[in-house]
Amino acid sequence: MTDYENAIEINELTKKYDGFTLDNVSFNVPKGSIMGFIGQNGAGKTTTIRALLNIIKTDGGSIKLLGLDHIKNEYDVKERIAVVFDELPFHDSFTGVALSKMFSGLYGAWDEKRFFGLCDRFGLPVKKKLKKFSKGMKMKMQIATALSHNAELLIMDEATTGLDPVVRNEILDIFREYLMDGDRSILMSSHITSDLEKIADCVTFIDKGKILLTGYKDDVLDTHGLMKCTKAEYKEIDPADMISARVNDFGADIMTADREGAAKRYYGLAIEKTTLEEIMLFYVNREKKEWS
Repeated sequence: MTDYENAIEINELTKKYDGFTLDNVSFNVPKGSIMGFIGQNGAGKTTTIRALLNIIKTDGGSIKLLGLDHIKNEYDVKERIAVVFDELPFHDSFTGVALSKMFSGLYGAWDEKRFFGLCDRFGLPVKKKLKKFSKGMKMKMQIATALSHNAELLIMDEATTGLDPVVRNEILDIFREYLMDGDRSILMSSHITSDLEKIADCVTFIDKGKILLTGYKDDVLDTHGLMKCTKAEYKEIDPADMISARVNDFGADIMTADREGAAKRYYGLAIEKTTLEEIMLFYVNREKKEWS
């Protein structure tokens, strides 16, 4: 087993498509953490994950998973990671019993007892065909298989989309348990920022193929703030202190990346704590500067 500091290291990753470019993407997922990978649909999250898994060839940059080159050591890496997609990758005619038999042949560390234990916990009938499962049940089945071969890294691509809040909370609890030994890590791509606010240690924002922000979640939330002001006060704000401004007939809400500094510079102005969803919204509108 390799020793490594970061479960994922992405450095200047580039992939060009007609009409879209993944543009020098760089970020790390520290070992033992959950990284929330946030962005709108089409921002580049899935392209980045496909590059990580060597499903697509890249045009530049380097990727290390668990301290290993993701192409040179692909077989070793894929034995030690698990992936959950937004759509079920298994044939509808499979049952849980058939999946366990198949995965025991694929993974040396397949844990049948763990798999059937998770199916039981999730209320999944292991003899029923997957085509009779609801979307939530199919997602739980993917997660049960992903967590049953002692993987060190779990990669999730929009895995909680379309699930009801009760199911999502249940899945987040499973992830917390999965991380408890301190050696496992998760990259969780989602546009449901409320889930990531509950569970993520770090966040990376991607928009139009570019990384806008990456760091520890608490630091990101602490440094950003939402300034509330009148139209007259808005005119006095230095554009350098704004990511963008939501303007209406009564005044403006301004996102700043320097809450402490802005509080000193604009004494008396209300500066509220913010959320990942609000931060994403204001960054996505950064090129307009003003929006409503």
